[in-house]
Amino acid sequence: MDLSTNTREKLVLAASALRRSRITEGRPFPLGATWDGLGVNFALFSAHATKVELCLFDDAGETELERIELPEYTDEVWHGYLPSGRPGTVYGYRVHGPYEPDAGHRFNPNKLVLDPYAKQLVGQLRWGSELFGYQLDHSDKDLSYDERDSASLMQKCRVIDPAFTWGGSRKPEVPWERTILYEMHVKGFTQRHPLVPEADRGTFSGLSHADVPAYLRSLGITSAELLPVHAFVDDSYLVEKGLRNYWGYNSTAFFAPEPRYLKTPVANEFKAMVNQFHAHGLEIILDVVYNHTAEGNELGPTLSFKGIDNASYYRLLPDQKRYYINDTGTGNTVNLSHQRVLQLVADSLRYWATEMRVDGFRFDLATILAREPYGFDEGGGFLDACRQDPVLSTLKLIAEPWDIGPGGYQVGQFPPGWAEWNDKFRDAARAFWKGDDGTMAEFAKRISGSGDLFNKRGRRPWASVNFVTAHDGFNLNDLVSYNEKHNEANGEDNRDGHANNHSWNCGVEGPSEDPDITALRERQKRNMFATMLLSHGTPMLLAGDEFGHTQNGNNNAYAQDNETTWLDWMGMSAKGRGLRNFVRGLIVLRKAFPILYRSRFLVGTHNEELDVKDVTWLSPTGEEMTAEQWQDGNARCFGMLLDGRAQESGIKRRGSDATMLLIYNAHHDVVNFTLPAVAEGRNWTGLIDTNDPESQRAAFEFGHGYEVTGRSLLAFVLTADKVASPNLRRSLDAVLESFEAPLF
Repeated sequence: MDLSTNTREKLVLAASALRRSRITEGRPFPLGATWDGLGVNFALFSAHATKVELCLFDDAGETELERIELPEYTDEVWHGYLPSGRPGTVYGYRVHGPYEPDAGHRFNPNKLVLDPYAKQLVGQLRWGSELFGYQLDHSDKDLSYDERDSASLMQKCRVIDPAFTWGGSRKPEVPWERTILYEMHVKGFTQRHPLVPEADRGTFSGLSHADVPAYLRSLGITSAELLPVHAFVDDSYLVEKGLRNYWGYNSTAFFAPEPRYLKTPVANEFKAMVNQFHAHGLEIILDVVYNHTAEGNELGPTLSFKGIDNASYYRLLPDQKRYYINDTGTGNTVNLSHQRVLQLVADSLRYWATEMRVDGFRFDLATILAREPYGFDEGGGFLDACRQDPVLSTLKLIAEPWDIGPGGYQVGQFPPGWAEWNDKFRDAARAFWKGDDGTMAEFAKRISGSGDLFNKRGRRPWASVNFVTAHDGFNLNDLVSYNEKHNEANGEDNRDGHANNHSWNCGVEGPSEDPDITALRERQKRNMFATMLLSHGTPMLLAGDEFGHTQNGNNNAYAQDNETTWLDWMGMSAKGRGLRNFVRGLIVLRKAFPILYRSRFLVGTHNEELDVKDVTWLSPTGEEMTAEQWQDGNARCFGMLLDGRAQESGIKRRGSDATMLLIYNAHHDVVNFTLPAVAEGRNWTGLIDTNDPESQRAAFEFGHGYEVTGRSLLAFVLTADKVASPNLRRSLDAVLESFEAPLF
């Protein structure tokens, strides 16, 4: 049938009117796309927009089917209810408003934008100039409005059905003082795992495989800390080099799991993974990035916030609102001083805690979240919101307490209830075992819980997250194998990554076949693990360190989505298996003796009634250290005596009556250490010697001169001749058996 132009125009207008009639006013809450069993409510905050269009797409997100104007605007929220909406509906937004960069506004309805509350994304972002809201002129200075459509390059949002059958598993609720963290990557852990089906590797389904949480459980881990799983994009400059953003610190959506980690087409795959970990008694901690987004600075793309309400979502220079405050080093800074933006982050955290049932969060560049326009404030809006929230206040909250902004270093300054990554522990442990001058006193502070930083306002030693390695920097094998970073594979001429690593290659840069060098490196690894796991505070291990994974000297492997970062389970050496068993033994030792994770800080308080101290620092003569000895820059060997009789009153747990002696020798040669006399009729039983991890445990009399090998750590427990205490006997048996038991 041949229709006239006038007739076609009337039909188009009629169809448009019909589409408009399909949507009702809906509600301004909850924000996002919410299916209620009959239809979907859409709600989007924008204080400065003039109109918002809901764009519906086909299931693949490739073809835009229609645009529907949201009919209502309430309390700065645009909203509408679509009776025909269903789970699986694919959508995005086009937001109208002023394009006035000098006033902070960058609206451009030609650019499709993601819903900040999207629970699932469709497809992957493809880079192209259409994603940018402007065009550069020939001077590369003056920017002009870009009218090209970006929809074909953009990811889309999908409405979800949140229903999931959790079964009988419950959150493990591991007490903080018993927590042992294990930082791991969804893909890196499973991509080469022989027991994970090939089709599942690199996904949440891969982590759900029973052998994964079983391994962590057998190692003694209590809590898995996953590198970012919020949806993120690969930076354009990485794509141009054939690289990817492996770590994931480039977020685009705070509610949606990263699509590349989904094997199935539904976001509930993440819930299945959490359920499996909980069934094994393991917690899930998410590394989250709320400080910035992938939209970059004023020259960055328009993907979500920038096109929805740039002036509200980002911190802008007060006198030059075209430009962004860049406290993150990534181009932009999310504006948590705005109540709606703060609500977005709090809603995201509650969503992952309640709907996804995760157990806690590690906050990337957390000082930014606590920074108000006038500076860092431990009573600022974000920290107050977490502290008073009935859900968030019960979770494990871990701060990375630094950024590059003003007053950005705040270790020890977060409020009660928070734990913090303690880089002072990391640096002190590395420098001490490296043999640097004058490091002993600092090292002693760190292994005793860093009370100088955290012993205030009722905070406990667990507030210090003690780590030697993490995703950022050398891993453990490379820490003892390289003096210099080797980041050439990142394509930045080795300029990226930290230069001050406190690392030591033990004599040769990189791999070595020299038996003396390899033996020293293995001992240094054991020293680092023993230092971390026998110190007061919360230990955090980096995945793969327990069996000697190497990144070939790359200390900034953020773009290495390949064998550099994927754990090589099948290539594990005999030394690697031995190290892993040693680590498991250390964890058993920590769990067997609560004096190693006591809930009070070690302060050297003298108990007059019992004539004991909670901690006594000993020189190699077996006598208490003097002030002069602490100040001796050449001193590298000392002992830490933990007296079980001096524990807090009223607390008696299995192994809590144990008295332990830890000896640290960072000197390059043997030191003769006199084992101190502590109680009449007793002796010292050796538990660990990092120089000889498979040695038979033996008893030593008081006053015995123990020849402590250069660069080694020892642990002893005070016992009677026949180990009279049944509790102590059981603890010792558990430790001794752990060093012999096989582990995959």
